[in-house]
Amino acid sequence: MPTAQPSFRRIVDDIAGKISAGELKPGDKLPSTSQLADMYGVSNNTAYRALVILHDRNLIIGQQGRGTYVAERPGK
Repeated sequence: MPTAQPSFRRIVDDIAGKISAGELKPGDKLPSTSQLADMYGVSNNTAYRALVILHDRNLIIGQQGRGTYVAERPGK
């Protein structure tokens, strides 16, 4: 029986997929950590962990006090 995908991975895959499909464009603001937690039915820590992974992949950028945004794509 396959193991269930961790909740943070589901969020990462969903947001990364929306970015690559063009649904989320560079400069688009993402929901806050608590909004993401509510949307996906997870804890704030789980939503935060997903955002850290997306940031590490250079898919999003955080601006202190302003929010989290889709990063510009390199070479564009």
